[in-house]
Amino acid sequence: MTRIPFACIGVDDLIQNAELRTELEPYLDESVFRVHFRHRSIRIENEFLAGMLDWEMSPVEPIARWFEPELKTLPPERLTDDNLPAVLEEVVQRLFEKKIILDFTNHLSDRDLYTLIYRDILPLREKNLQHRNGYMHWDCSCGDDDLWLRYYASDDERNEYVCSTGDVLPPKEIPPYYRDMPRPFELSRTG
Repeated sequence: MTRIPFACIGVDDLIQNAELRTELEPYLDESVFRVHFRHRSIRIENEFLAGMLDWEMSPVEPIARWFEPELKTLPPERLTDDNLPAVLEEVVQRLFEKKIILDFTNHLSDRDLYTLIYRDILPLREKNLQHRNGYMHWDCSCGDDDLWLRYYASDDERNEYVCSTGDVLPPKEIPPYYRDMPRPFELSRTG
């Protein structure tokens, strides 16, 4: 077992660790004690504890209220075909700024995608984490296996699906719409 020499641990890190543990005390249960930090640095432990505290203290509220001011959008029926693309692009970009990524959108028309955002995403109540490390992915195929297999699944994924379910695959098609959706740099390099 490798131990980090005590002299290598910064006093500021130790103080932060103690403060985080004190703030987390009211929220602790047996699941926290299952996490072992013996082989992790105190900085990594502090990041984990800060994430836990953020989770515990963040409010659950509609995604539209994550924005300052609140993200208010027009109902889909009030947008014309001419102004819809620009409004959709702005809303998608605003969601991305809050680390929300829309996946599997190319089977939806602009109006259908905007309607999904307006009706399903913006009113959804989720934890509004102040220090979100990762991205929230929204599956715009809504978990529909047929859509995913038809438009998005790779050949390997389609074969794996057949092997595991025995179902007949829908024909593979090119999605009817193409969107260059915003992606974080680390995701855009891999596809």
